[in-house]
Amino acid sequence: MRRKILTCLALSAAFLCACGKVPSGNSVQQGEIEHSVSDSSNNAQVENRGADKNNWWNVLPRKDWAHYQRIPQQQDWFEVYKVLDGVYAIYEPGQFEEVISFLILGNERALLFDTGLGIGDIRAVVATLTDLDVVVLNSHTHYDHIGGNHQFSQILGRDTTFTRLHEAGSSHDDVAEFVGPGWVWKEFPPDFDPSTYRSKPFQIDERISDRNKIDLGGRILEVLETPGHTPDSICLIDRDNHLLFSGDTFYLAPLYTHLEGSDFEQYAHSAARLAALVVDIEYVLTAHNVPIVTSSYLLELREAFDTIKSGRGEYALADGHREYDFGDFSIIVANESSE
Repeated sequence: MRRKILTCLALSAAFLCACGKVPSGNSVQQGEIEHSVSDSSNNAQVENRGADKNNWWNVLPRKDWAHYQRIPQQQDWFEVYKVLDGVYAIYEPGQFEEVISFLILGNERALLFDTGLGIGDIRAVVATLTDLDVVVLNSHTHYDHIGGNHQFSQILGRDTTFTRLHEAGSSHDDVAEFVGPGWVWKEFPPDFDPSTYRSKPFQIDERISDRNKIDLGGRILEVLETPGHTPDSICLIDRDNHLLFSGDTFYLAPLYTHLEGSDFEQYAHSAARLAALVVDIEYVLTAHNVPIVTSSYLLELREAFDTIKSGRGEYALADGHREYDFGDFSIIVANESSE
């Protein structure tokens, strides 16, 4: 999820060099974006997502992506980057969420952490990146993270009421606005019909819980339950490589504690849990906007929640909710008068 036009993080020079550069001509050009949305001069249709959402596409392309090796794809809907050894970011910048799914490779199998919006064919993308068997695990079950689940036969997931509800899919009416005016600047794939868009049902084969370990062969991912954004939110920690895949628990944009199913107190507890792991984490791989930030942001996240809880935080009202600005990210809290 998202959104503010935020200052992107500049990682260390040594790290950026290790990731490589995008070949010239591969990035979407600003002029192309402006032309594509010339008939949508503002974004009043996007509600409940914080301030500064008008003309959200003007920040694209985000400079951070230029530090990573872009992998050419036949589908224009996706941009794919090799962001670390054995880790690919599958990015969908054409829709407001700017969602990022991560393909994580082991020696024996691969794990796809989220499957995006379901607008393009993410299974076909994955097939260009690996011949390994692929298992899917969602950071949580909001529509923009489960869209391609139905394309895969091996799916892990939480055992929560929230998860089971979304496992059954959605109606078109539930998600129609997310492919409507103001939400999308890019042309849809030719075989996609926004008038029938829905989250398709999928089946979870194995239920996972806190501290479960997933062995990919030479790479072990540990599940951390981090409720707050949703009841079924998780992160994955790769201790050997000092990485945290944060899903929607943290990214550089407004963080949502005000949506249906969200819980501010649980989110604060999850933030504190992640902050305590900073000594073991170097980089955080986030599910929206930019792929990698440094782990120091986890300390800032804990401090931000502490500030709000103490009553010291300043906020502005956005779509009827309180938005607390902490620089590179913000936290949206349900306004007491609207609860």
